[in-house]
Amino acid sequence: MTITLTPEQQEWLATHVARGAFASIEEAARQLIDERIAERELAESDDMAWAKPYADEGLAALERGEFISLEEHKARNAARLASLKR
Repeated sequence: MTITLTPEQQEWLATHVARGAFASIEEAARQLIDERIAERELAESDDMAWAKPYADEGLAALERGEFISLEEHKARNAARLASLKR
């Protein structure tokens, strides 16, 4: 397989090879591709089950009437910012 890098990519890789971060441009490209593949696999396998308790908590608070309007939120933030400027 042949991959053509942009001049910017080549420059970035050459700089990092010169700094000693990688032994060669080929090694750098392989490592960076491996890292990106691992990141994507992790993201694709995340079913977001960890977030369900937070969503349930938020929905329960909403049902209990524990919320503020957007206008009130904006007013509170404006007041906070004003107090920081003093």
